[in-house]
Amino acid sequence: MISRNDCLALDAADGLAFARARFALPDGLIYLDGNSLGALPRRTATRVADTVTREWGEGLIRSWNDAQWIDAPAKIGAKIARLVGAAGDEVIVTDSVSVNIFKLAAAALALRPDRRVIVTEAGNFPTDVYVLQGLAALTGIDLRVVERDAIAAALDETVALLLLTQTHYRTGAVHDMAAMTAAAHAAGALACWDLSHSVGAIAVELDAAHADMAVGCGYKFLNGGPGAPAFAYVSRRHHDGLRQPLSGWMGHAAPFAFEGDYRPAAGIAQMLSGTPGVLGMAALGAGVATFDGIDMAAAAAKSRALGDLMIDLIEQRCPEIGIACPRDHRGAHVSLSHPNAYELCQALIARGVIGDFRPPDVLRLGFPALYVRYADVWDAVEYLSRVLASGEWREARFAVRRAVT
Repeated sequence: MISRNDCLALDAADGLAFARARFALPDGLIYLDGNSLGALPRRTATRVADTVTREWGEGLIRSWNDAQWIDAPAKIGAKIARLVGAAGDEVIVTDSVSVNIFKLAAAALALRPDRRVIVTEAGNFPTDVYVLQGLAALTGIDLRVVERDAIAAALDETVALLLLTQTHYRTGAVHDMAAMTAAAHAAGALACWDLSHSVGAIAVELDAAHADMAVGCGYKFLNGGPGAPAFAYVSRRHHDGLRQPLSGWMGHAAPFAFEGDYRPAAGIAQMLSGTPGVLGMAALGAGVATFDGIDMAAAAAKSRALGDLMIDLIEQRCPEIGIACPRDHRGAHVSLSHPNAYELCQALIARGVIGDFRPPDVLRLGFPALYVRYADVWDAVEYLSRVLASGEWREARFAVRRAVT
């Protein structure tokens, strides 16, 4: 049996334990929801305050140049590039994941003008499918939504783009990026990856996998704050032919020339559209900085070890809880199943263990390597076992029903 002392020993030997001090975590709270919203970095408040009071308050309009606001999308993008195995000029911070999916999918169709099909996975995160449905309604292309085991067979000479989420938001299952990208290329299609549950959580190698495009969010494992800007990646080999449809002035070759007609900027800068949100950029920059000096392979290994520990402890101590995620090829979260998963989640939150619920029956717990400890995992399972034994989750169910009625 695994003991809490065993977990404390793992924490004492943890080469990433120093990174926890980079975050402002409430005392007595076990935060296992970084896969939905990363914890607050200690430097974020001062960084944003400085942006407001000094750069905006004193510098005013001059700060677009003096404080280098204008360069923030590219500079932060270059730092994210290191985390996803890309070159610094292949990633830029801009807009949201939803908007970037639209831009990149449309750009992929323009790069394959003789093809009219996009393939994605059934059960993908809703926004990915919704955006592609909207693009299909707008352009008349066909959207092919297929089950996971039928993706390769769906790739044929009509497909322009394969768009997949690398780490599934609900199950944590991870696609083999290199293999699926190769399958798309063998059919003559492009491959775009949603990295929202991968970046900052697992080792990602976009260039090595020969990926064509990718998107990712800034507010989960990157710790950029609620609603943080997203990022877009386009491989250098597509930069010359890249044409995205939201041709805003910041993506112009010379935005401050105020020309009457659009000329796309060279390279990844064309992915910009409107004026970047400077305060959001400042917070995201502080979040990405929490990865300074962090080896992503080591971080991924720790996240995996934390998740393995959770699964082992659940099987030892809470056999009535099901394991709803793969044991192998899994991202940085673990999905547990129980008919009353929502009530269990609420009961854990009441005890200071923050996870989240995904319908119909999944308790989802995330394990960011930079601040979750092995002892946190043991304590979370201890609380879960008490909740199950005491039946207090039924009180949560009653409270929910009372609120509904």
